[in-house]
Amino acid sequence: MDAANQASSPGDWFRAELARFGPDSSTDWSLAECEKYCQKWAVQSYENFTVVSWLLPRVLRRHFYNVYAYCRWSDNLADEIASDSESLRLLDWWEDELRKCSGGRPKHPVMRAVQATIESLELSDEPFRNLLSAFRQDRVVNRYETNDDLLDYCRRSADPVGRILLAMAKSDSAENIELSDRVCTGLQIANFCQDMARDAAINRIYAPRSLWQKHRVSEEMLLGQQCQSELKVLLADWVASTREFFRQGWPLVHRVPKWLATDVELFIRGGTEILNQVAASDYDVWTERPTVTKSRKLMLAGQALTGRAFGRAKTLTQNWGTKHQGSQV
Repeated sequence: MDAANQASSPGDWFRAELARFGPDSSTDWSLAECEKYCQKWAVQSYENFTVVSWLLPRVLRRHFYNVYAYCRWSDNLADEIASDSESLRLLDWWEDELRKCSGGRPKHPVMRAVQATIESLELSDEPFRNLLSAFRQDRVVNRYETNDDLLDYCRRSADPVGRILLAMAKSDSAENIELSDRVCTGLQIANFCQDMARDAAINRIYAPRSLWQKHRVSEEMLLGQQCQSELKVLLADWVASTREFFRQGWPLVHRVPKWLATDVELFIRGGTEILNQVAASDYDVWTERPTVTKSRKLMLAGQALTGRAFGRAKTLTQNWGTKHQGSQV
């Protein structure tokens, strides 16, 4: 990942990497070299990773790099390949590599690293497979009839990431998984709200048809790239219901280890801020796409970090008070 590669577009750069490490190639790299490759993906592809890496236990850091590289490669195989049939073929190849992580020997450097992570942390490969199922769906499905249909997609496209992190933290109780799914689904739908115009430009409509019908919005209006009052009312309704996912998922912050709790709080604050920016635009994402500025992201990160510190101090105080209640005369 040299400067020349970084200067090209992300799509061009990924296609060059695919030519280098695609189905017809193999590598004799050591595990250490494969993990170094994943680390470069994480650090250079994820703008917030510097903040996140401060929070990760050192023993988990390389595993996070490996999982992140897997997610990015999977996503790019779905989004950066022009042909639907070619994208689906490559996703089949990628899943075959994933299968080899269970008792075989994958060829791709990312999969070699992921195999080590799955074995070391005793992770299930189900969340990894679910991501690929959702990415395949993106190539063949571009409309959703009901909210349940959309939630099923989010269950496979967004929720697996939270489930993998919970498993890495050894905090994957049924209750925590349910809370994490709320947060991850909320973040996914917040991005759909933000990107309604951008998605429609490539003929994807994630707002379910039942929501269109509720607000008397037609497909032509959604694809028209023009702000209309009916569209704004629809989006305001969608934003309001999406806030509920973050409210319901918030208790997870107090149920997981400190490093993951801060991450969860960052996800919730970031998703909520996306919704706030959509609302601040008067629900007009067609004239200009609402964004969260870098300075605002840093502020949210600071709030999450200081909020966790305050929350821990408050919890200690409350526990002390409860323990010593009635001891005063």
